[in-house]
Amino acid sequence: MELIDLTGSVRSGRGKSAARALRKNELLPAVIYGPETEPVPVAVPTYAFSEIIRKNGTTGIFMKLVVDGDSKASRTVMLKDVQMDTFRLNYLHADFQEINLDNTVTVTIPVETNGESKGEKEGGMVQVIRRELDVICRPADAPESIVIDIADLEIGDSVHVESIDLGADVEIPHEVNFTVLTVVPPSAAEQETTEDDDELDIDVNADADAEEEAPADE
Repeated sequence: MELIDLTGSVRSGRGKSAARALRKNELLPAVIYGPETEPVPVAVPTYAFSEIIRKNGTTGIFMKLVVDGDSKASRTVMLKDVQMDTFRLNYLHADFQEINLDNTVTVTIPVETNGESKGEKEGGMVQVIRRELDVICRPADAPESIVIDIADLEIGDSVHVESIDLGADVEIPHEVNFTVLTVVPPSAAEQETTEDDDELDIDVNADADAEEEAPADE
């Protein structure tokens, strides 16, 4: 596990107008919270934050956050949520959860596949149903990704959550043995491709007001 350094400052302004003013000054409104932490509204440099996301994605990111004006010299946090205007490709708000490195946390980890399945060689397609999975572990034990070897999978085969072993220190919480991925036959693969193409025909105006939907308590 790597702790990524990020700096910021405590912010006093609240509401949408204050949040817009921060963004115009290339600062991202954010909040720090946790089970034993009173919410602390902060602002972090948008460019530095976006570079972290560009290099590391948005899941399983742990940071050492130094905040000017904070009561603590630094805080160990996990990036919990990011809100984004997908039309303008601007970040709107970030949530940081303060954590204790000795305690377990719930982390969202991306699912990746390794190899080419037998089913794909026969014209089928691997359908990943769960592209991310929540795991419970100490931050130091959090995997960067959950890699599933699919080389032996044939058409009709599936991988369920209970068949994924991440070791004794990492738990995947679940109530049912849900499907993570499956290999679908050629006809289903062709239908899914058509549906994906249809989804590209979206109303671009749907995101135009995304900035107005940022949290009211910013």
